[in-house]
Amino acid sequence: MRDALSVALTVSVYGVAFGAASVAAGFSVVQSCLFSLLTFTGASQFAAVGVVASGGAGISAIAAAAMLGTRNALYGIQMAPLLKVKGLKRVAAAQITIDESTGVALAQAPRGTDAMRLGFWLTGTGVFIFWNVFTFIGAYGAKSLGNPASWGLDAAVPAAFLGLVWPRLETMYLRLVAASAVAFVLLVTPWMPAGLPIIASALVAVGFGWRER
Repeated sequence: MRDALSVALTVSVYGVAFGAASVAAGFSVVQSCLFSLLTFTGASQFAAVGVVASGGAGISAIAAAAMLGTRNALYGIQMAPLLKVKGLKRVAAAQITIDESTGVALAQAPRGTDAMRLGFWLTGTGVFIFWNVFTFIGAYGAKSLGNPASWGLDAAVPAAFLGLVWPRLETMYLRLVAASAVAFVLLVTPWMPAGLPIIASALVAVGFGWRER
């Protein structure tokens, strides 16, 4: 319970940044809230909004979001044998299979499978509820301010992404991959349509992963 709620509350605060960034990109409050309610995968949502904000096409936004969302399928492969759910409960489990619910569940392994299942459901449900609440707060608050860009809220997307990525750069190797991806995006941005550089930057990670470290 402690692990699940602490993670859910901390992560969900990013929903404020997403709501504000979404409105800054031209989405309405309702659209922003529906985005969080139905899509519910933070990094993918930020990616899609970031592409739209930079003038990218809808297909580019969808491609960027889908690419980042593929990791959830891998989490599903890990969690399905543990949860053993069917029917509507399986649909609900799929919706809340995210970084945080998977991470907390796996961290409970020393306490047994029941604790792992409980950690998954508590964390996933907690993040889902709080994320949507904070999305509304961010979107409605930004709308009330008038033009969100005039308050610098258009910087929420890169700032939030940096906050999400930074703790994961634990080794020099990962920092090198990240720095190379940044350099690549800066290099190709003048010649590629908006939204495509961030998608193409995945090739940098593929290049690093192709060879042994």
